Amino acid sequence: MEKKLIVNVGRELGSGGRQMARIIGQLLDLKFYDKELIHEASKASGICTDCFEKADEKPQRVWYSRFPFLGEPGFNGLNNDALFEIHYKTVRHLAEQSNCIFVGRCTDYILRDNPACFNVFVHAPMDFRIKHLCQETNATEEEAKQLIERTDKSRSSYYNFYTNKTWGKASSYHLCMDTSLLGVEESARWVAELIKKVKAL
Repeated sequence: MEKKLIVNVGRELGSGGRQMARIIGQLLDLKFYDKELIHEASKASGICTDCFEKADEKPQRVWYSRFPFLGEPGFNGLNNDALFEIHYKTVRHLAEQSNCIFVGRCTDYILRDNPACFNVFVHAPMDFRIKHLCQETNATEEEAKQLIERTDKSRSSYYNFYTNKTWGKASSYHLCMDTSLLGVEESARWVAELIKKVKAL
């Protein structure tokens, strides 16, 4: 019987966390979920993907979307709490279906009672993150810095609100990894090997 494994990766923007998660997923044969979670939640609920995308890892707001499953078409208010509840159920369902790796979106908290989980937080110094983001997006250094600050603030607020924990705090994770030490790819390989040892894979 295949041993169960779920990896949750929190990340600072520009740290390479998403790339790390994809590499780890390939090395450990895990199904990869990042933005894919939005489409899964939309498919499960019948709510348009745009609604989930606008609320993705952002502080509390009210969004408006058509609900095809309510009978009479019309616009209805939908706040982040309702969307998070759908997201919560979607994550738990996917974790039951297969071994997988999730990027962000409070999945370490949502699956906190799942013994198969290994939780990682990926970070790096600001200069490394700015350079990495500039290479990915062709943004200027100032644009990259502003985007990093806005995104980290949003992710932090979202995570702290829904988990009553502190985003990026070491005690919330099994491992915190600075990708500037080894680079993104080598960091991913190192973490994958660590997970194998810890989970006896």
